[in-house]
Parts: sequence; C-alpha cells; structure tokens
Amino acid sequence: MADTKNEPELTDEIGLDDTSIFDDLAHDSVDELEALRKERDEMRDKFMRALADVENTRKRGERDRREAEQYGGSKLARDMLPVYDNLTRALEAIGDDQREANKGLIEGVELTLRELQNVFGKHGIEIIRPQVGDRFDPQMHQAMFEAPLPGTNAGDIIQVMTDGFKLHDRLLRAAQVGVSSTPK
Repeated sequence: MADTKNEPELTDEIGLDDTSIFDDLAHDSVDELEALRKERDEMRDKFMRALADVENTRKRGERDRREAEQYGGSKLARDMLPVYDNLTRALEAIGDDQREANKGLIEGVELTLRELQNVFGKHGIEIIRPQVGDRFDPQMHQAMFEAPLPGTNAGDIIQVMTDGFKLHDRLLRAAQVGVSSTPK
C-alpha cells in the first residue's frame, strides 16, 4: 500500500481547490444561458408577430376578394339605374287611350323592365320602393322637399319621386321622397 500522506494532493497541483475558476465558468455559463433565453424570446416574439401578420394579410385578402366579388359591379349598376327610371317613367306616362293603340310597344317596354329587374335580382340589387305614408328613413331615403300636409305626421313620406337601390347591404342610391313637415 502506498503512503498517500506524503504524496501531494492532486487538487493542489492543478489548483482544483481554487473555486474561483469554477465560479467564473459557472457565471459565464449563466450569462450565456440568459443571453440565449433572451434571444430565444426575441425570436419567438418575432415569429408570433410574423405569424399574426400573415394571418391578418390572409383575412384581409379574403375580405377584399369577397367585396370585389359582391361590389365590383357597383359602378355599372349605378349607371343602369337611369335606364330603370326611364322605363318606369315611360310606363307611367302611358294613358288608357294609348294602351290599346300601342299594345305591342307597351308590352315590349314592360318585358324589358321586368328583365332588367330580374338581372338586378340576380346580381344582388334590391329595389327600395317606399310608399306614401311610410316613415322617412335617412338610411334609405333622400328628402327632396318638406311640405306641410294636413292629416300626416312630421316625417311621413307624402310623395315618392324615384325608387332607391341597394347592392347587397350597401346603398347604391337613396329613394327620393317628399316628407311631411306638419305634425298631426
């Protein structure tokens, strides 16, 4: 058996009893670990933001596509409204004495108006037809004049000049109406 008392301790030779080296190594490792955690958290935050941005872009693109599909023809639809108005006025202007004499022509105008209404319906255009006595709705009607009319309430429609139109849920043109200003 060797006498271990006379041999120098291994820890003394390499300085392992000095804990400052281990403390420095441990401190460096903790600092490096904290730096890596911070970098990881920053990368995670950037990734989550990029993911949210991509999702928002996808949703915005989908919404824009739907709106373009539904409302892309609104300019053309607006341009067609005077055609509807003119066909309606033409039919309203026909007197009873002219109906029999111009039966074929009148029937053609009525068929054209019905076809235009069918096309409007196919493309989501709804006709707003207020009636005399209805309540004025500023979301759907445009007041062209106000006049006192006995027997009516203020805000009642007393005359309809033109129909209004909606494209899906958007107003294309408000119905033009006259409104009573006389309280009952």
